[in-house]
Amino acid sequence: VCKAIARILALALDLDADYFNTSEMLENPIAYMRLLHYEATDGVMGLQICKDKDMKPQKWEYVPSIDGAYIVNLGDVLERWSNGLFKSTMHRVLSNGQDRYSVSIKFMLTFIPFFLSPSHDCLIECLPTCQSENNLPKYPAITCSAYLTQRYKESHRETRASPENRPK
Repeated sequence: VCKAIARILALALDLDADYFNTSEMLENPIAYMRLLHYEATDGVMGLQICKDKDMKPQKWEYVPSIDGAYIVNLGDVLERWSNGLFKSTMHRVLSNGQDRYSVSIKFMLTFIPFFLSPSHDCLIECLPTCQSENNLPKYPAITCSAYLTQRYKESHRETRASPENRPK
């Protein structure tokens, strides 16, 4: 599924269909799943997206639940590769007090998002078809491992324990 989506994205960016299917990019990707319980989807509204994360105030919209459909959020790496043409999907899940249950079997379901990033050594830089003399790269080049480390530190900055609260 990921390779099929990558082919579609490559064609949309006016690249060869197999552009992302190289050892540096998605042939040896970083892939992982996170087990999350969201009180949302399966007919229970909760997942929201913000289409324009730079707009103030931000406008949040609910994502409808569609039977048999996958939700695909584009991430920061694709935004950097495409020079902002494709936007990383800012999203959140709001609790409305209802757990997510399957209509048919009545067991609590868990949302298991799948994350895919290029290989650690992949250089994330503006793609050749996404820049011109009038549209220079908006982001500096960076390796995937350096970028993921930077994002991890940014996202956990506020949750880190202060020095006096750390175990000794």
